[in-house]
Amino acid sequence: MSTAAEKKREARMSTEVKHRKFNKLFDWFDQSHDGLLTRADFRAMSGLFSALAPEGDQENVSAFEEAFDKWWQLLVAHTGVQEDGEVTRQEFFGVMETGVTSPEPFEDTVMAIVNALMRTLDTNGDGVLSQDEYVRMYDALGIPPEHSGAAFRLLDRDGDGSISHEEFRLAIHEFYLSTDENAPGNWLIGPFDQPA
Repeated sequence: MSTAAEKKREARMSTEVKHRKFNKLFDWFDQSHDGLLTRADFRAMSGLFSALAPEGDQENVSAFEEAFDKWWQLLVAHTGVQEDGEVTRQEFFGVMETGVTSPEPFEDTVMAIVNALMRTLDTNGDGVLSQDEYVRMYDALGIPPEHSGAAFRLLDRDGDGSISHEEFRLAIHEFYLSTDENAPGNWLIGPFDQPA
């Protein structure tokens, strides 16, 4: 049976693991590199994702725009900043813990982006991501490409040489929700102990 001290230590370690991942996410979202998040940063992120969509694919472009806007609105609602305000790293951590990773907001923001991204990346429509399609995502989203091969192998759970929609969704859940620092999904945007 766990003692109170052990439970407290486990809770602290769980928070540390999530904060390490959210720290990497913050750095990636901070497109202006000024140490703060703004609506402009979220629009820039939406633009990066939208650039992956083929010409004329308004459905997925709109899905990216809407999901990133909802994410920004969650930050505004939970922090009390103005629409044109700035969100600090600590404020971002707090909203990620209490707002974005709650079931409904998570589906409306994170998973909406994932679903549109999977549709966009799966260029041949076979329902899975090849390594080439996955590497294309890394390149386009500004994630260091040297990590894409290792990440692909970790996320390809069944070792069949592709990442299914289910494997991709599982990776997303692990990145945002898991407190296991060894979960394969932590590699979603590269090693989470290295800057984005």
